[in-house]
Amino acid sequence: MTKARRSNSGRRYSGGGKSGSGRPGAGKTSHKKKFDRSRSAEHKPESDEKIAKKQRSLKEIYKDRQAASESTNTPNYNFRKMKELAKKKAAKSGGEEGAPQSYAVRLNKFIANAGVCSRREADRLISEGEISVNGKVVREMGYKVEPKDKVSWQGKLLSREKSVYVLLNKPKDFLTTTDDPKNRKTVMELVKKAAGERIYPVGRLDRMTTGLLLLTNDGELAEKLAHPSNNVRKIYQVELDKPITEEDFAKIQNTIELEDGPVPVDDLVILSSDAKSLGIEIHLGRNRIVRRTFEHLGYEVVKLDRVVYAGLDKKDLPRGKWRYLSEKELIHLKYFL
Repeated sequence: MTKARRSNSGRRYSGGGKSGSGRPGAGKTSHKKKFDRSRSAEHKPESDEKIAKKQRSLKEIYKDRQAASESTNTPNYNFRKMKELAKKKAAKSGGEEGAPQSYAVRLNKFIANAGVCSRREADRLISEGEISVNGKVVREMGYKVEPKDKVSWQGKLLSREKSVYVLLNKPKDFLTTTDDPKNRKTVMELVKKAAGERIYPVGRLDRMTTGLLLLTNDGELAEKLAHPSNNVRKIYQVELDKPITEEDFAKIQNTIELEDGPVPVDDLVILSSDAKSLGIEIHLGRNRIVRRTFEHLGYEVVKLDRVVYAGLDKKDLPRGKWRYLSEKELIHLKYFL
C-alpha cells in the first residue's frame, strides 16, 4: 500500500510475504441458449405510430438534457492540452512523436455522446435513415465521423455532449445503478444536480459499502478504469466483527483461492490495536471481492469504506457529497494511469 497512513497502533503481522501476481481463474462456462437470429429476423416491423411516439420521446429527452446542461456550471476541461501531454508521453516511451492520429469515432457513439440516446437506439436511428452527415443520409453501421464532419438528426445539428466527471463519497444504503425497478435509493439521487448530461457510475460499490465512486459520461475512460488489465488501484478500510488472527492475515497476504479464482492482495495493514480494523489494497474488480475474501475465512465485514480509487482520495469530501474532478486529476486518469 503505497505511502499508506497508519495510526500509532497500526502494525503488520510478520511472516506473510507480499502476494504474487496470480491472475483470476477463468469463470464458469456460460450455458445460456444462443440467440436465434432467424427468429429475430422474422419479427414484425414497428407501426408508424409507435415509431413517431419514440421520436417524440427522444426529442423531449434531448431537449430536456440540453436545457439542464446549460443550467449547470460544470467545468470546461482543456482536452487539447491533455492530448499534447499524451503525445509527449508516447514519445518518451519510444512511440513516434508527431505520428498521425485519427480522432474519428463511430457514428452511433457520436450520437450517444451528443446525449440523444443510447448507442443501441442510435443504431436504430441510423438504419431508419434519420441521421445525415454533411447533408447526406447515412445508413451504414460502423460509419465513422471526423471532428470536421457535421452530423444532423431530423434537421438539428448535433454536437458532442460536454464531458463530465463527478467524484462521490457514497454513503451506505444507496444502490450503484442508474435505475432501480424496486424504487430503492440510488447514487443518482445524490448527484442529480451535478450535471444535465447523462452520467453513470464507473464500476460498482454494493449497497452497504461506502466511499469513492466516479460517475461520468466519458465511455472511453469508464472502460479503461473497469478493464482488469489496467490494474486500477483501490484501497479499502475494513471493520471486522472480531480480531483477525496472524494465520488468516498471512493467508490473505499470500493469496487465498475463491470459487471464481485467486485473490492477489497488493498490501494489507492492521490499523487498530484490537486487530479488527484493517487497510487492504487490491486491484481486482470482481463482485464483492473484499467482503468475500474475509467471509471465506469466517469473518463478517461490519463496515467497508473505499478510501482511494485510481489515485483519487476523499480529502475534503464529506460522506454523501460530490465534487468535480480537477484537470490535473483527469490528465492522470486519462493518460498516466
